[in-house]
Amino acid sequence: MANIDEYGGGQRPDAQVLVVTTNDIPGYRVDHVIGEVFGLTVRSRHIGSQIGASLKSLVGGELRGLTKTLVESRNEAMERLVEQTKARGGNAVLMFRFDVTEAADVGTEVCAYGTAVVISPATA
Repeated sequence: MANIDEYGGGQRPDAQVLVVTTNDIPGYRVDHVIGEVFGLTVRSRHIGSQIGASLKSLVGGELRGLTKTLVESRNEAMERLVEQTKARGGNAVLMFRFDVTEAADVGTEVCAYGTAVVISPATA
């Protein structure tokens, strides 16, 4: 399970896989590049929440049901990315990104991707 907070805002300190959006990690060296890893999920919303979102969009404001679904999707995609990284022997992901698209008008596809690597502390 990925060690990310409730809102998908970042890793908890007990994480076993470090996930960053940068090309490198200060204080660490890349010992081995494993390659691309990804986590993918496709979610649909039930008809009640879709109707509620449609009505809410008429008056404006946050679509909380949709926000909750997207946060859950993002967290699930990131968990799968971390699982794949661990399974391939990595302990970090560099150049982490999300991609969100509509999936055949029935749901939302969330893909978390990056480059799995093995890192170790840099020596001075």
